[in-house]
Amino acid sequence: MRPRTPHNQRKAFINILINGASSGLGSGMAHAFTAQRHNLALCARRLDQLTELREQLLRDFPAIHVSIQVLDVTDYLQVFEVFHEFNKEFSSIDRIIVNAGLGKGPSLGTGCFDANLATANTNFVDTLAQCEAAMEIFRAQGRGHLVTVASVAAIRGQKNASLTYAATKAGLASMSEGLRLECRDTAIYVTTLFPGFISTEITKYSGKKPFQVDLTTGCKAMVRAIERKPATACVPSCPWTPISFILK
Repeated sequence: MRPRTPHNQRKAFINILINGASSGLGSGMAHAFTAQRHNLALCARRLDQLTELREQLLRDFPAIHVSIQVLDVTDYLQVFEVFHEFNKEFSSIDRIIVNAGLGKGPSLGTGCFDANLATANTNFVDTLAQCEAAMEIFRAQGRGHLVTVASVAAIRGQKNASLTYAATKAGLASMSEGLRLECRDTAIYVTTLFPGFISTEITKYSGKKPFQVDLTTGCKAMVRAIERKPATACVPSCPWTPISFILK
């Protein structure tokens, strides 16, 4: 049996590491978590946007601790260094959210292998490095919560521009499921999120999608799901949970 969290500890403020935090879902989740007074370790490629985000968060919630570091997830050595430096700074990291992703890439065989390769590397190989670094921390401290951000596109194969993206997100979801099986009967939790259409930099050039929600609404739904520590969650739950069954 997985050990239960004592009731009086469930609302404790914790230290959360979010990658891809400079914009989009990462930034949105950072705002939602600081509203709950959690401390944040934020990393991404763009230092200027990270700095601006940190200033915003501390202006609204000066009592929390927010640390930032530049991280290019394609530099695997840097991934391990940044994650462990955050862990040392905060004394422990309670939750790590593997969020950075890429959505470019056309149909296979159309002469754009480089774009598809970049998406495959960012969404799977680079997330593998982040999960590896996260699990090193959690195994050493004997507890933790790993959150991987997949997509409803991962539920079944997609075509055209979504083909490689969906395949890599499905791979991430499968890897997360394997980790969840490994961590049964421990104090390490693994959650996979399957977001629906949420307005971000990735989606703004692809036109309005069915059931698309704004960034704030989407990120609040993600944070609510994360706090429950489920194995998997479609977000927002309505309508994506019933749609996920139809897609299967």
